[in-house]
Amino acid sequence: AVATAGIVFSFNGFQSPVNLAGEARNPGRSIPFAVLGSIALATVVYVILQVAYIGAVPPDLLAKAGWHGIDFRSPFAELAIIVNLHWLAMLLYIDAFVSPSGTGITYTATTARMVYGMEKNGTMPAVLGKLHPVWGVPRMAMFFNLAVSFVFLFFFRGWGTLAAVISVATIISYLTGPISAMALRRHAPELHRPLRIAALPVLAGVAFVMATELLYWARWPLTGEIILLMVVALPVYCYYQAKQGWPDLRRNLKGAAWMICYLPTIALVSWAGSTDFGGHGYLSYGTDLVVVAVVGAVFYVWGVRSGWRTPSVEKAVAQA
Repeated sequence: AVATAGIVFSFNGFQSPVNLAGEARNPGRSIPFAVLGSIALATVVYVILQVAYIGAVPPDLLAKAGWHGIDFRSPFAELAIIVNLHWLAMLLYIDAFVSPSGTGITYTATTARMVYGMEKNGTMPAVLGKLHPVWGVPRMAMFFNLAVSFVFLFFFRGWGTLAAVISVATIISYLTGPISAMALRRHAPELHRPLRIAALPVLAGVAFVMATELLYWARWPLTGEIILLMVVALPVYCYYQAKQGWPDLRRNLKGAAWMICYLPTIALVSWAGSTDFGGHGYLSYGTDLVVVAVVGAVFYVWGVRSGWRTPSVEKAVAQA
């Protein structure tokens, strides 16, 4: 439920300030406040909602079949109808449409910046890196993301399926953060850092292991199927690398080898894992979690040690 039922998706708002950190006036102060504040606020809101829901469930419904007998498709709205608050139910149904639009507006900005950054790294068409002369936004990147969203809606038409796929893909994006941060700390310690994090080696390692656990909790076969989603974009990357003459191919492959091996390894562990997570039961519950943690720690060390001082890092150091 943590990985696929929308919990990861619900707390993912902290990424938006990070994705737009390059435009912050004082990132050392505003980024920690935005990240920690968004997580804390989401936690408070969801805890209050959970307490309100548990307290509002009529005792007679629980007396009949316990929590297994509670099957609401729209829990808060249906509870409001039960206690004759039809106006509140209507308001909740309207809010179910209005509320996600705020998230949509935020992600419209952040995902466009992601595509813009990919173009600057030479892995997307140049047209996606053009900024609007007046508003300074990558408008073509926004249209590109709109087209991708239509494709996702076509293949994943249910909210549950779409949330699960997006959540797992998001978890995979979490994996690169700790590795990149520690690789930069190791290979470019003199690089200007407006934001400094204490105990980063410990925090990065724990974050990577926990992201690995979250990926495992997504359950087999989704842990294997998500690899196909990652492979879809590989031809695009290969095309632009070939167009540039495959610069530093050997070093790039060496630096990315940990991720190439990581995803199939986690899929294999998930396949052999306990039945609680959709596996075939070769690993008992508890043992599988330990194995996943060990695998995560091994790949974390591998990923950090495989980093190297790229030309883009050299350029950033020279411009600092």
